[in-house]
Amino acid sequence: MKSDILVVGELNVDIILNQIDGFPALGTEILADTMNVVLGSSSAIFASNSSTMGSKVAFAGKIGKDDFATKVMESLSQKAVDTSFVIIDDKVGTGATIVLNYGDNRCMVTYPGGMGCFSSSDVPDDALAKANHLHVSSPFLQPELRPGLLDLFKRAKGNGMTTSMDPQWDPAEKWDLEWEAIFEYLDVFLPNEKEILAITKAKDIEHAVAHFDALPQYLIIKQGNKGAAMLKEGQWHRHEGFENLQVIDAIGAGDSFDAGFIHAFVQGKSDMQCLRSGNLAGAINTTSEGGTGAFEDLASVKNSALSNFKETWN
Repeated sequence: MKSDILVVGELNVDIILNQIDGFPALGTEILADTMNVVLGSSSAIFASNSSTMGSKVAFAGKIGKDDFATKVMESLSQKAVDTSFVIIDDKVGTGATIVLNYGDNRCMVTYPGGMGCFSSSDVPDDALAKANHLHVSSPFLQPELRPGLLDLFKRAKGNGMTTSMDPQWDPAEKWDLEWEAIFEYLDVFLPNEKEILAITKAKDIEHAVAHFDALPQYLIIKQGNKGAAMLKEGQWHRHEGFENLQVIDAIGAGDSFDAGFIHAFVQGKSDMQCLRSGNLAGAINTTSEGGTGAFEDLASVKNSALSNFKETWN
């Protein structure tokens, strides 16, 4: 039986520090009142939460052979994500991100580990043949994957798959991808507002869109608690966000938006239903710590939607 979604991307843990006494300066030490070690990485959060929502999900990536790797594999397996295409390499470490969390904002330091040496050639044809949709996240954290990204999307399309990508932030701020060549094989592009402006060096969204001669079928611009905008066939569509007055943290909220949107997309839901699903998933994410804390199971997702936002899930 085919998976609904094959996720290709980075795997790491998040070491989250909360209730921090100020911001650290060189040569000084500050304290955090709480720490939590959870499944991290945009791709893994997307995969885990998509599976919780009910999509059948498989993952292709690379980790080391260490305690962090055990945490990653156990976390994905607990959410019924197929990890048979995850490569375990004892010559590398498993990636980790230190998250300094300040309410709905944060700063991060990432050790890439295995995700820095995972390439498109590590994604077997068998993985593509066994899924209906390909989702890729964080190409700028995966230097070996980036050169083969265009070929990966071509291979996916050759297998009859639909495709999506979330670029995430480029730490080098070079944004050096073959954007329009990739867009030819990309159905859904999911940057946030800050990312699309950085990619195009534009002053606003209108100028950012005009920067490209061609775009994917769906350009989704995430705007945090303001919601999201979709450009399709030259027409803009908007869906307002769902306000959470008691944000625990916003780690993974954009990835959860992606999961909600693509979960609805692969089911053939309408454009506005996809936007609503994305916005609601992103809002639910902020009700608990970490990118997957609010997605323990489908019942908890439905309960959170109703109790926090007076909305029904799907």
